[in-house]
Amino acid sequence: MFALDRLRALDALAGRGSIAGAAAALHLTPSAVSQQLAKLEREAGAPLTEPAGRGLRLTAAGRMLAEHAADILARVAAARLDLDRLRDEVVGELRIGAIQTSVHALAPPTLARLRRAQPDLRVALADGEAEETLPAVLAGDLDIAVVENWEGSPAPIPAGTSRARLCDDVIDLLLPAGHALAGREPVTLAEVDDLDWVADGVGTRAGSWLLHTLRAQGLEPRVTCQVRGFGMHVELAAGIGVAALVPRLARPPLPAAVVAVTTDPPLRRSIDAVWRTDRETAAVRAAVETFTAVAGERDAVAAGSPGRTDPAAETPQASPGSRTSASKQV
Repeated sequence: MFALDRLRALDALAGRGSIAGAAAALHLTPSAVSQQLAKLEREAGAPLTEPAGRGLRLTAAGRMLAEHAADILARVAAARLDLDRLRDEVVGELRIGAIQTSVHALAPPTLARLRRAQPDLRVALADGEAEETLPAVLAGDLDIAVVENWEGSPAPIPAGTSRARLCDDVIDLLLPAGHALAGREPVTLAEVDDLDWVADGVGTRAGSWLLHTLRAQGLEPRVTCQVRGFGMHVELAAGIGVAALVPRLARPPLPAAVVAVTTDPPLRRSIDAVWRTDRETAAVRAAVETFTAVAGERDAVAAGSPGRTDPAAETPQASPGSRTSASKQV
């Protein structure tokens, strides 16, 4: 009898080509993966790997067992999905990883609605960027990832996943209240040539998007602050008078020292929910539908005025038919 965790280690090694790659895919240490493979070799009664330079490769027995392991793991996943669909009950634990801005704006009302509607569902929530949460979804450590897409830099949606568009989020220009452009709308970004800028942290897709967007408008920005968290961008805009581009869903109430204005052309990002296609349970569907409803309400209100960010009206829930496969690009 082959233990499933050992078969997962062999399947990951076959797919990633190295112990380190398999460990990263399984969120284990290389030592733990090596131990699982050693136990599997004893169970199989044959060598499954052999040295190849400074790494390992599968033997003929290893390749054959890896093929069976992939089939077995797929059947186990299908059996789990069939059981969930057979019951069609929203129960158990649901693990969600979400970008910080959606945690701030969307997660509290979504989780509150789920708790009222689905009292037997336990939801675990953690923040994280797409580069962290999407591999965790593939590995089975998360059930849903909420990710953001910036123009020219969409979230890297992997194969084997499905996604639903939650909302489009308007991005406004924040200026000091006394600035000459603060009373005008819309503002062309190239006009903002007398202010320093605040951008997201070094190496982030949001930070790269800001630089690309400003340069495309003919402006070479002077970025003096690089910090993660759009709430801090608002504080810096108020405190030291820098300019910022901040999504409405991520924006706290504006202090008197800051004004939000729309841009020409308008700027937007989009937010998606992503989950493994073979693990689309009733709980996943319920959470995605609730996220979509909450996001739609906030987006409808925020689209009306750059100064408003709180939901104030009910909007119809989006149809689950908005779901797309990972093969379609954002």
